[in-house]
Amino acid sequence: MDIHTLMFGWEYPPHHLGGLGVACQGLVQGLLGNGVQVTLVLPHPSNTAETADMHVITPTETLLKTVHVLSFLSPYDGHVQFRKRAANMPRELTEIYGADLPQAVLHFTAMSVEMTKDTNPDIVHCHDWMTYGAAAQAAAYHDVPLVAHIHATELDRTHFHPNEWIFAAERRGLLAADRIIAVSNYTKQILTTHYGIAPDKISVVHNGSATCTDTRPPVIASQAGEGRPPMILFLGRLTIQKGPMQFLDMAAKVHQLRPDVQFIMAGEGGMIGEIMRRACELRLENVVAFAGKVSNDEAERLYRQASCFVMPSLSEPFGLVALEAIAHGTPAIISKQSGVSEVVGHAFKVDFWDTEKMADCALTILRDAPLAQQLTSEAPRVLQHLTWINQASQVRSIYQDLIQ
Repeated sequence: MDIHTLMFGWEYPPHHLGGLGVACQGLVQGLLGNGVQVTLVLPHPSNTAETADMHVITPTETLLKTVHVLSFLSPYDGHVQFRKRAANMPRELTEIYGADLPQAVLHFTAMSVEMTKDTNPDIVHCHDWMTYGAAAQAAAYHDVPLVAHIHATELDRTHFHPNEWIFAAERRGLLAADRIIAVSNYTKQILTTHYGIAPDKISVVHNGSATCTDTRPPVIASQAGEGRPPMILFLGRLTIQKGPMQFLDMAAKVHQLRPDVQFIMAGEGGMIGEIMRRACELRLENVVAFAGKVSNDEAERLYRQASCFVMPSLSEPFGLVALEAIAHGTPAIISKQSGVSEVVGHAFKVDFWDTEKMADCALTILRDAPLAQQLTSEAPRVLQHLTWINQASQVRSIYQDLIQ
């Protein structure tokens, strides 16, 4: 069966802040590999190369060349974060769209629906809350099924203290969808418990990984000879969801017993000032380095240099960074409150609040090189199964069920 999906995304490399863009790109490429034709709608100018089976539509290019305001929107934003972004917008853009998050989302919805009237899709597929309105209207216009793909909820982003407007927008979109794809059973449980969604409406499709496995041993096995100190890595947005404060608490406990260990926090976010102050309070200013936003190449280098990777997220729907870490031969400590813990067996799994145990696990990895090697030994098997071609095949099957 030939299938044409009209897909509404919010991030797509190179325009992305977090894992949503990476996952969207992986899924699109996987769908193309499964013979699905994709029309992708994005809220910013795209450098994405088109193919015979994929057409990219962006509001800024198609309707108004000056409407770069849409690239200031982020699926990770609440009202406060959006207003901060709006403060940096050109004046003519804020006059058109305002500095109000709901207003900006409504403008994206109106433009996207108008632009996609001639696409003639078999199904509409949307990613996270900012695209729900546009996707629901497009599905109604074309009279085709709607699939809502959940990469994160407002409850994840705010540690269960949601912005009520965003929470309501999410729930409306979920109720409007004919099928929901959750990136983990962990996320499915949140949707059924807190959003009142029927379990049989939700299909779980774990994220895939485009990362090739690195067969080299963990860095700690060779550091002694090179004279480099051990390094523990955090890589993620500096927001409450990702657990940067828990990482610092863990670092303080490790530092007491291993003052030679260095810590790198890579990423950017609104909590950077608060995190730096906390590092100073814990007297870690000489052992914690802040790398800021890193490129893919820089991230790979950090993974390979790290003795240990820690993902202490308070609520992580999936957690692609953990797959990236083990793919590069880096032992991982991951939050139990995550989706990736469902697919990774050889890793230390710790409740995000248990920083004492987190530190114990890190110290164990640092002193036991054979164990560190064992923790990454399953990476080839896991990643061989979790390819985007395989995961997209499951999504194609969902499409077929809905179309038939």
